[in-house]
Amino acid sequence: MEFDQKQTVIQSLLESRQLDALLLRRVSSFAWATCGAASYVNTASTDGVAALLITPAALHLVTDNIEATRLEQEEKLKEQGWEFHVARWHQGQDTLGRLAAGLRLGADGPYPNAVDLSAELARLRARLTPEEGERFRQLSQLCATAMDAAIYAVHPGQSEYEIAALLASESERRGVQVIVNLIATDGRISAFRHPLPTGKQLDRYAMLVLCGRLKGMVCSLTRLVHFGPLPDDLRRKAQAVAQVDAAFISATRPGRTLGDILQDAVATYAATGFPDEWHLHHQGGPTGYEPREYVATPGSTDVVSAGQVFAWNPSITGTKSEDTILVGQNGNEVLTSIAGWPMTSVTIAGQTISRPAILEIL
Repeated sequence: MEFDQKQTVIQSLLESRQLDALLLRRVSSFAWATCGAASYVNTASTDGVAALLITPAALHLVTDNIEATRLEQEEKLKEQGWEFHVARWHQGQDTLGRLAAGLRLGADGPYPNAVDLSAELARLRARLTPEEGERFRQLSQLCATAMDAAIYAVHPGQSEYEIAALLASESERRGVQVIVNLIATDGRISAFRHPLPTGKQLDRYAMLVLCGRLKGMVCSLTRLVHFGPLPDDLRRKAQAVAQVDAAFISATRPGRTLGDILQDAVATYAATGFPDEWHLHHQGGPTGYEPREYVATPGSTDVVSAGQVFAWNPSITGTKSEDTILVGQNGNEVLTSIAGWPMTSVTIAGQTISRPAILEIL
């Protein structure tokens, strides 16, 4: 059972670090430990409105009377085994402090007198159970269909705000919460790697970037659309970035380190004539309950395991390639594939990998 597996992992962490309790306040950690429950109200907050304190003998949930009813009735957390500690919203009592008093405490972020275990917990969140893998597959297809519907509704003259609204609407109506919604048109695609939408109107070229969340887990994808024939220079860059993305996907196999995978991709950037582009933006990494639980960096010794989900996002100025993939024992599955989308085929080490092309609307 997924919940029992999580508790076993947490108790092992406490034992290995010689700690008495683990405090989880991040929205992502709360969702991970509860198998998908939501502790946020403000979606921009890192920490939620409820906290978990886990010891070898008890499962404590600390919140106020505003949140307790939903967490009990809709998230079913009492049934899961959590002991609720509920204060009225206007009371200033330090319930967490009282429960943690005298304990050797670990936490998923900075907390007084606690050991910061945020790096270890990010890696635990990235080790998905089979149940989480199946939920990720469902989430990814919802995001893919939302992207497909939104991008085909894009047309010249729309503002980036309007395009962002299309992407948000198509996602939210499917039950997917949009936590990253980046839109760029025309020259802004080349100018900014993280283009927040503006009032600029689309002329010919648009990029839509989505990170969608459901039951705590987050998947990512990017698609681009061009109205009219694609310029030769842009077509060359799109082919090159597809080759880099294919190199990432091909190399992301159990037992490989993230440092080695990044090295393969960097070599492909150089081979396609764009050796310095990888310096301009991070290249992605394992996902889970954050858009990236951690990113690949040169020399990283983190090792890929089957069942993990990755989102690589190579970019060459003016274009980008991004999907979410599931690492299997015998191969990788692209979770955010869109049926009927134009594709580019890349052959690497005898393996043909298809990556999304820029959608041309003539």
